[in-house]
Amino acid sequence: MATISLLPGWGLGLSALQPLAHALSARHEVQLLPLPECTTLEQALDELDAQIPAGNWLAGWSLGGMLATALASRRGASCPGLITLGSNARFVAAEDWPHAMPPAVFKAFARSVSRDWHTARAGFAQLCVQGERGEHTDAVLARLQAPEAAAPMSSLSWLEQLDNRDAITHMRCRQLHLLAVADALVPAGVAGPLARLNARASIRTLHGSHAFVATRPQLLADSMHSFIEPATGADHD
Repeated sequence: MATISLLPGWGLGLSALQPLAHALSARHEVQLLPLPECTTLEQALDELDAQIPAGNWLAGWSLGGMLATALASRRGASCPGLITLGSNARFVAAEDWPHAMPPAVFKAFARSVSRDWHTARAGFAQLCVQGERGEHTDAVLARLQAPEAAAPMSSLSWLEQLDNRDAITHMRCRQLHLLAVADALVPAGVAGPLARLNARASIRTLHGSHAFVATRPQLLADSMHSFIEPATGADHD
Protein backbone atom coordinates (compact mmCIF):
# COMPACT_ATOMS: atom_id res chain seq x y z
CA MET A 1 0.00 0.00 0.00
CA ALA A 2 1.30 3.43 -0.99
CA THR A 3 0.56 6.81 0.57
CA ILE A 4 -0.53 9.42 -1.96
CA SER A 5 -0.32 13.12 -1.15
CA LEU A 6 -2.97 14.81 -3.30
CA LEU A 7 -3.11 18.55 -4.06
CA PRO A 8 -6.09 20.52 -5.46
CA GLY A 9 -6.38 22.95 -8.33
CA TRP A 10 -6.37 26.71 -8.14
CA GLY A 11 -9.32 28.44 -6.49
CA LEU A 12 -11.53 25.37 -6.06
CA GLY A 13 -10.56 24.00 -2.66
CA LEU A 14 -10.57 20.38 -1.52
CA SER A 15 -14.22 19.61 -2.22
CA ALA A 16 -13.59 18.85 -5.90
CA LEU A 17 -11.07 16.14 -4.94
CA GLN A 18 -13.16 14.36 -2.30
CA PRO A 19 -14.67 11.81 -4.75
CA LEU A 20 -11.22 10.92 -6.11
CA ALA A 21 -9.69 10.70 -2.63
CA HIS A 22 -12.50 8.35 -1.61
CA ALA A 23 -11.95 6.13 -4.68
CA LEU A 24 -8.19 6.02 -4.08
CA SER A 25 -8.59 5.16 -0.40
CA ALA A 26 -9.97 1.73 -1.33
CA ARG A 27 -6.38 0.62 -2.03
CA HIS A 28 -4.04 3.31 -0.73
CA GLU A 29 -3.63 5.84 2.02
CA VAL A 30 -4.50 9.36 0.89
CA GLN A 31 -3.22 12.63 2.34
CA LEU A 32 -5.45 15.40 0.95
CA LEU A 33 -3.78 18.79 1.36
CA PRO A 34 -4.94 22.35 0.64
CA LEU A 35 -2.77 24.68 -1.39
CA PRO A 36 -0.39 26.66 0.83
CA GLU A 37 -1.52 30.12 1.91
CA CYS A 38 1.75 31.94 1.40
CA THR A 39 3.10 34.57 -0.94
CA THR A 40 5.90 33.14 -3.03
CA LEU A 41 6.21 29.95 -5.02
CA GLU A 42 9.38 28.99 -3.14
CA GLN A 43 7.58 29.41 0.19
CA ALA A 44 4.76 27.19 -1.09
CA LEU A 45 7.19 24.43 -2.06
CA ASP A 46 8.97 24.74 1.29
CA GLU A 47 5.65 24.38 3.11
CA LEU A 48 4.59 21.35 1.09
CA ASP A 49 8.02 19.76 1.56
CA ALA A 50 7.59 20.11 5.32
CA GLN A 51 4.02 18.75 5.33
CA ILE A 52 4.46 15.73 3.05
CA PRO A 53 6.49 12.81 4.45
CA ALA A 54 9.41 11.51 2.43
CA GLY A 55 8.44 8.43 0.46
CA ASN A 56 4.90 9.58 -0.35
CA TRP A 57 3.70 9.51 -3.92
CA LEU A 58 3.01 13.05 -5.13
CA ALA A 59 -0.16 13.79 -7.07
CA GLY A 60 -2.20 16.84 -7.94
CA TRP A 61 -4.88 18.34 -10.13
CA SER A 62 -4.11 21.30 -12.40
CA LEU A 63 -2.02 23.77 -10.32
CA GLY A 64 -1.71 21.07 -7.65
CA GLY A 65 -0.13 18.78 -10.23
CA MET A 66 2.31 21.50 -11.25
CA LEU A 67 3.33 22.02 -7.63
CA ALA A 68 3.65 18.25 -7.16
CA THR A 69 5.93 18.14 -10.21
CA ALA A 70 8.17 20.90 -8.88
CA LEU A 71 8.33 19.20 -5.48
CA ALA A 72 9.09 15.79 -7.03
CA SER A 73 11.95 17.39 -8.93
CA ARG A 74 13.25 18.96 -5.73
CA ARG A 75 13.06 15.65 -3.82
CA GLY A 76 14.86 13.62 -6.45
CA ALA A 77 15.43 9.97 -5.54
CA SER A 78 13.35 10.21 -2.34
CA CYS A 79 10.15 10.61 -4.40
CA PRO A 80 8.81 7.22 -5.56
CA GLY A 81 6.48 8.66 -8.18
CA LEU A 82 4.49 11.59 -9.55
CA ILE A 83 0.96 11.69 -10.99
CA THR A 84 -0.57 14.82 -12.51
CA LEU A 85 -4.25 15.25 -13.41
CA GLY A 86 -5.14 17.87 -16.01
CA SER A 87 -1.78 19.62 -15.57
CA ASN A 88 0.50 21.22 -18.10
CA ALA A 89 4.26 21.71 -18.02
CA ARG A 90 3.44 25.41 -18.40
CA PHE A 91 -0.05 26.79 -17.81
CA VAL A 92 0.71 30.00 -19.72
CA ALA A 93 2.00 29.66 -23.28
CA ALA A 94 5.44 30.75 -24.44
CA GLU A 95 6.96 30.99 -27.92
CA ASP A 96 8.58 27.60 -27.46
CA TRP A 97 5.53 26.10 -25.67
CA PRO A 98 2.34 27.16 -27.49
CA HIS A 99 0.25 24.30 -26.06
CA ALA A 100 -1.16 26.38 -23.19
CA MET A 101 -3.26 29.43 -22.34
CA PRO A 102 -2.28 32.56 -24.30
CA PRO A 103 -0.63 35.16 -22.02
CA ALA A 104 -3.21 37.83 -22.92
CA VAL A 105 -6.06 35.54 -21.92
CA PHE A 106 -4.36 34.72 -18.61
CA LYS A 107 -3.75 38.40 -17.81
CA ALA A 108 -7.38 39.26 -18.61
CA PHE A 109 -8.53 36.48 -16.29
CA ALA A 110 -6.21 37.70 -13.51
CA ARG A 111 -7.69 41.20 -13.85
CA SER A 112 -11.22 39.79 -13.63
CA VAL A 113 -10.28 37.86 -10.48
CA SER A 114 -8.90 41.00 -8.82
CA ARG A 115 -12.03 43.01 -9.75
CA ASP A 116 -14.78 40.50 -8.91
CA TRP A 117 -13.55 37.25 -7.39
CA HIS A 118 -16.93 35.54 -7.01
CA THR A 119 -18.04 36.18 -10.60
CA ALA A 120 -14.64 35.19 -11.97
CA ARG A 121 -14.64 32.01 -9.90
CA ALA A 122 -18.09 31.04 -11.15
CA GLY A 123 -16.91 31.51 -14.73
CA PHE A 124 -13.78 29.49 -14.00
CA ALA A 125 -15.86 26.63 -12.62
CA GLN A 126 -17.96 26.69 -15.80
CA LEU A 127 -14.77 26.40 -17.85
CA CYS A 128 -13.72 23.40 -15.79
CA VAL A 129 -16.87 21.47 -16.72
CA GLN A 130 -17.02 22.70 -20.31
CA GLY A 131 -17.26 19.69 -22.63
CA GLU A 132 -18.77 17.51 -19.91
CA ARG A 133 -21.94 15.56 -20.55
CA GLY A 134 -24.41 14.00 -18.16
CA GLU A 135 -26.89 14.83 -15.46
CA HIS A 136 -24.16 15.11 -12.82
CA THR A 137 -22.76 18.40 -14.22
CA ASP A 138 -24.88 20.64 -11.94
CA ALA A 139 -23.83 18.66 -8.87
CA VAL A 140 -20.18 18.93 -9.90
CA LEU A 141 -20.52 22.69 -10.42
CA ALA A 142 -21.94 23.01 -6.92
CA ARG A 143 -18.97 21.05 -5.57
CA LEU A 144 -16.50 23.21 -7.51
CA GLN A 145 -18.10 26.41 -6.23
CA ALA A 146 -17.92 25.61 -2.52
CA PRO A 147 -17.34 28.96 -0.74
CA GLU A 148 -13.85 30.47 -0.58
CA ALA A 149 -13.18 33.51 1.58
CA ALA A 150 -10.96 35.52 -0.75
CA ALA A 151 -9.32 35.42 -4.15
CA PRO A 152 -6.05 33.44 -3.96
CA MET A 153 -4.00 35.93 -5.97
CA SER A 154 -0.64 34.55 -4.84
CA SER A 155 -1.36 31.05 -6.10
CA LEU A 156 -2.73 32.53 -9.33
CA SER A 157 0.71 34.05 -9.89
CA TRP A 158 2.28 30.60 -9.40
CA LEU A 159 0.30 29.40 -12.43
CA GLU A 160 2.02 32.09 -14.45
CA GLN A 161 5.50 31.40 -13.02
CA LEU A 162 5.70 27.62 -13.06
CA ASP A 163 7.63 26.06 -15.92
CA ASN A 164 8.17 22.36 -15.27
CA ARG A 165 9.65 21.36 -18.61
CA ASP A 166 13.15 20.82 -17.22
CA ALA A 167 11.72 19.04 -14.17
CA ILE A 168 9.77 16.59 -16.35
CA THR A 169 12.74 16.09 -18.67
CA HIS A 170 15.27 15.26 -15.95
CA MET A 171 13.02 13.54 -13.40
CA ARG A 172 14.15 10.00 -12.61
CA CYS A 173 11.13 8.85 -10.63
CA ARG A 174 8.09 7.24 -12.27
CA GLN A 175 5.72 9.83 -13.68
CA LEU A 176 2.17 9.60 -15.06
CA HIS A 177 0.36 12.55 -16.66
CA LEU A 178 -3.40 12.11 -17.12
CA LEU A 179 -5.13 14.51 -19.52
CA ALA A 180 -8.80 14.97 -20.45
CA VAL A 181 -10.03 14.89 -24.04
CA ALA A 182 -12.42 17.84 -23.62
CA ASP A 183 -10.30 19.96 -21.26
CA ALA A 184 -10.90 23.67 -21.94
CA LEU A 185 -7.91 24.78 -19.83
CA VAL A 186 -5.16 22.25 -20.53
CA PRO A 187 -5.39 21.06 -24.16
CA ALA A 188 -5.26 17.30 -24.68
CA GLY A 189 -2.97 18.05 -27.62
CA VAL A 190 -0.16 18.69 -25.14
CA ALA A 191 0.19 14.90 -24.74
CA GLY A 192 2.70 14.67 -27.58
CA PRO A 193 4.91 17.55 -26.43
CA LEU A 194 4.86 16.18 -22.85
CA ALA A 195 5.91 12.75 -24.10
CA ARG A 196 8.79 14.31 -26.02
CA LEU A 197 10.09 15.92 -22.83
CA ASN A 198 10.75 12.50 -21.30
CA ALA A 199 10.40 9.20 -23.14
CA ARG A 200 10.09 7.37 -19.79
CA ALA A 201 7.03 9.38 -18.72
CA SER A 202 3.60 7.77 -19.11
CA ILE A 203 1.00 10.02 -20.77
CA ARG A 204 -2.66 9.01 -20.96
CA THR A 205 -5.68 10.84 -22.34
CA LEU A 206 -9.05 10.02 -20.74
CA HIS A 207 -12.64 11.02 -21.38
CA GLY A 208 -13.97 14.12 -19.65
CA SER A 209 -13.39 17.79 -19.00
CA HIS A 210 -10.90 19.62 -16.80
CA ALA A 211 -13.19 18.61 -13.94
CA PHE A 212 -12.69 14.87 -14.58
CA VAL A 213 -11.38 14.52 -11.02
CA ALA A 214 -14.97 15.15 -9.87
CA THR A 215 -16.95 13.70 -12.79
CA ARG A 216 -14.92 10.50 -13.33
CA PRO A 217 -13.16 9.79 -10.03
CA GLN A 218 -13.23 5.99 -10.40
CA LEU A 219 -11.73 6.15 -13.90
CA LEU A 220 -8.85 8.25 -12.61
CA ALA A 221 -8.42 6.12 -9.49
CA ASP A 222 -8.20 2.96 -11.61
CA SER A 223 -5.53 4.56 -13.82
CA MET A 224 -3.59 5.67 -10.76
CA HIS A 225 -3.85 2.26 -9.08
CA SER A 226 -2.59 0.47 -12.18
CA PHE A 227 0.39 2.83 -12.34
CA ILE A 228 1.31 2.71 -8.64
CA GLU A 229 0.81 -0.95 -7.81
CA PRO A 230 3.48 -2.51 -10.08
CA ALA A 231 6.01 -0.20 -8.44
CA THR A 232 4.94 -1.18 -4.92
CA GLY A 233 4.60 -4.91 -5.55
CA ALA A 234 0.88 -4.81 -4.75
CA ASP A 235 -1.38 -7.37 -6.38
CA HIS A 236 -5.12 -6.73 -6.75
CA ASP A 237 -7.68 -8.64 -8.73
